[in-house]
Amino acid sequence: MAAKALSFDVGDYVVYPKHGVGRVIELQKSEIAGMQLELYVLRFEKEKMTLRVPTNKAESVGMRKLSSDKTMKEAMETLKGKPKVKRTMWSRRAQEYEAKINSGDLVSIAEVVRDLFRADDQPEQSYSERQIFEAAASRLARELGAMEETDEKGALDKILDILRASAAIYNKDKAPA
Repeated sequence: MAAKALSFDVGDYVVYPKHGVGRVIELQKSEIAGMQLELYVLRFEKEKMTLRVPTNKAESVGMRKLSSDKTMKEAMETLKGKPKVKRTMWSRRAQEYEAKINSGDLVSIAEVVRDLFRADDQPEQSYSERQIFEAAASRLARELGAMEETDEKGALDKILDILRASAAIYNKDKAPA
């Protein structure tokens, strides 16, 4: 078995790429198929889900500690940038957005949030665009909330305030003079 590079303690917040922010609630030893396994037991409150991850697989599945303050600042700066909307088919863009969300990379998730945000004075989003936007925004807000020790709603409000402020700047450029 590989040496344990990652080590999480009970009570630590962790990020599991496919599910977002969870908390290590216990370390378990189990015998599965005749092998002794040590498992992290993760609890995802929002989804009301418990996940068991073998300690030796934590790194290979992309499980990580909460982002550093530097990475969070970079993600927040990304939100302030000009949205990049590719003119490719929606199904292709949707796949790319989902891949970014599931990568667990905070800056990539922030890019999805920025690119799919619609201010009140902008055209409506399609249902699938809104679903992907909400998934990305929720993932970003949960990590921000866990880092700042606030709730997801408070963190989401902070993200939306940043997006509205930057949308006002970039939409002003488009307004007819």
